Amino acid sequence: MSMSPPPGWYPDPSHPAVERWWDGSAWTEHRRTPDATVHLAQARPGLGATAVQPLPARTGGRRARAVALGAAGAVLVASIVTGFLVLQDDDGDPTAGPAPTAPEPAEPTTASASPTASASPTDDPDTLTDELNGITLPVPDGWEKAEHTVGDELTLQTPNTYECPGDPGFCRHGTITTRTVTGTDERSPEKLARRDIKDAADAAYDHDALDREPFGGIARHTQVKSGTVAVAGRGGYFVRWRVHTEKGPGGYVQSVSFPSSSGSEAMVVVRISIDAADGAPPLSDIDEVVDGIRPIGDSGTGGGVGSSVGPTP
Repeated sequence: MSMSPPPGWYPDPSHPAVERWWDGSAWTEHRRTPDATVHLAQARPGLGATAVQPLPARTGGRRARAVALGAAGAVLVASIVTGFLVLQDDDGDPTAGPAPTAPEPAEPTTASASPTASASPTDDPDTLTDELNGITLPVPDGWEKAEHTVGDELTLQTPNTYECPGDPGFCRHGTITTRTVTGTDERSPEKLARRDIKDAADAAYDHDALDREPFGGIARHTQVKSGTVAVAGRGGYFVRWRVHTEKGPGGYVQSVSFPSSSGSEAMVVVRISIDAADGAPPLSDIDEVVDGIRPIGDSGTGGGVGSSVGPTP
């Protein structure tokens, strides 16, 4: 009996030019453009492969080379036509297509932005669904789900903006993001949370995605609290910093790490930042979000400091 391939990025059976996330049992809606050049030999499973043949050795003069180039061009055209017909046959069904048959899945390429986080919209305005990591997050009062984000992060944010006190631009009083931990085999929630907190602080209060300093950079930080926490019934760990910035009041940043309860049980990090300013959300929103994280389809499994937990790595 054949076994299901492990979770990972594979050629999309509906669109072979892109890669799609296989969660170990079914295709998800997460897609990406491969970093490497897509080879024509990666054909749709079940349709066979079409490969461009190398040109023959330089024998026979110009006529031989012309024939070889013509043959290679014909094969390339045939491959393009085949790909076009495959796309034409796609009926748009997100679950269509057989399981991937590639021998090894390609690993996600960056540690800072997970395949996680491609936003999966939900009809419930009070819940943010992270399908890739198998969790849902509550949307606290005064927050909203971001429609457009930088990279592949799944994000909650405060709806209003203000002029940043440092470099020109607009800032928000709070953001919450989820991501899959990549680029490491570390499975300790404590080590991952302690490792991530500096990156979380830098992302919130040091340099932004355009390399600007909205708050003039970070002057110093102090650790407010840290410890074990149950997240969606799983054992996790959190670290919270108070960040002081060169300009403006700074704020609070928290990193929470825990294993997903779905698929390969990949490690997940949730980052939360809230300004220490008038008009910012209360710090109690941090605990509300962490306590309210649930496995998808299991509204009864909660979390929070002191709650019972399931298996830990």
